[in-house]
Amino acid sequence: MMDLVIPDKTHDESRQGEALVLEPVTGKNNGRKLYIESYGCAMNFSDSEIVASILSEQGFETTADHNAADVIFINTCSIRENAEQRVRNRLKEFTVSKVKNPGLVVGVLGCMAERLKSKFLEEEKLVDVVVGPDAYRDLPNLIDQVDSGQKAVNVLLSREETYADISPVRLNSNGINAFVSIMRGCDNMCSFCVVPFTRGRERSRDPQSIVAECTDLFNKGYREVTLLGQNVDSYKWNATAESETPNAEASSAETTNFANLLELVALISPELRVRFSTSHPKDITDDVLYTINKYDNICNYIHLPVQSGNSRILEMMNRTYDREWYINRIDAIRRIIPDCAISTDMITGFCSETDEEHNDSVSMMDYVKYDFAYMFKYSERPGTLAAKRYKDDIPEEVKQSRLAQIVAKQQEYSFYRMQARIGKVEKVLIEGYSKKADKDYCGRSDQNAMVIFPVGDNYKPGEYVNVLIERTTSATLIGKVV
Repeated sequence: MMDLVIPDKTHDESRQGEALVLEPVTGKNNGRKLYIESYGCAMNFSDSEIVASILSEQGFETTADHNAADVIFINTCSIRENAEQRVRNRLKEFTVSKVKNPGLVVGVLGCMAERLKSKFLEEEKLVDVVVGPDAYRDLPNLIDQVDSGQKAVNVLLSREETYADISPVRLNSNGINAFVSIMRGCDNMCSFCVVPFTRGRERSRDPQSIVAECTDLFNKGYREVTLLGQNVDSYKWNATAESETPNAEASSAETTNFANLLELVALISPELRVRFSTSHPKDITDDVLYTINKYDNICNYIHLPVQSGNSRILEMMNRTYDREWYINRIDAIRRIIPDCAISTDMITGFCSETDEEHNDSVSMMDYVKYDFAYMFKYSERPGTLAAKRYKDDIPEEVKQSRLAQIVAKQQEYSFYRMQARIGKVEKVLIEGYSKKADKDYCGRSDQNAMVIFPVGDNYKPGEYVNVLIERTTSATLIGKVV
């Protein structure tokens, strides 16, 4: 089986989750068992579904027990240091399995592959195969190389690969929610980030393939799709420029931007909810906001990472916007989509950050009053522009103190936003039973808040219900179906 690490929110980092069973393609079974773990962002989980599809076509059966596996892959994240350490510790655990099963193939996929390939293969001897995010089609050949006694590596980045023709195996098989990758790579060179170096240049999928995938999901009973990209607002497909591609005639417009794509997916059915992640403050346009407002099935929720509330720090981060620009985008969201929930990412203790500059981040939180946030202390990543240009000079205790301050601030505003929903009726897509009690269902509201309510006889997972919110915690709305 494949073990998929599923985050509670699409940007949550390095969390382990449940394992889910996948059968090999009908008529194919090579007698070998596969086990996959994923760490990091939603894009990694989406990539694991692509890997699962490629290898199931080769007849791999899957197992929930890594001790029973013939091939083990970890799909990795390089964004935070603790994620890398967790992967390294996990690989050391798998070396014990190799003692019992000398034929076991252990591999690293994804963002850590290119950057740490020599360490994993040669210095620490933890893995047999290293595969980058653009080389998953080569996995069958690479496994064959390992079987013949060689180490195998393919970390070549591509300017064309989008895996648009591969139908992902849905590992998060509740049959209701699905990730759909609309683009790969990133052209933003944020100084703290390794993604441009590990995932390559930005390229968009043709909209026809995206709409076809979402339509197929809807026809199979899925009722929510999340469109994924490192920066979805820069999605752009030029049909003329891509005319050599079979699916180029994706829309009547010569160029399809993100607002156009949102509309195309929303028009599949009013019963198909549409979410997306992640937006970039420099690129999110009023056209996108008006499209969200136009269609009831495009969720009123935007993740808009700010990273810092101070313009000097934002310039050092190479975010290409300043404090005033970000506030302008927040004001536009509030004006065009009044009931929109907003979340963010925030980094404390970036290089040379002063107390006053940190206070600008705190005041940004006071201005926006985010529904929730992902908050981190700065972690220098080797190879990034920040590591080359700036000294990581903020003491660890100062970073931690500043982080604690913004975490406490966010808890205050999360509870404030939740309290404001009491007495309102929320449209909820039922996802399943609550983790705490099988007498309750859970699902997400339009604004991406988790909602808990009693199980009833007249509704079931995959259906929409209206829930009157009666009380709340800082993270959950609680009510009853009306």
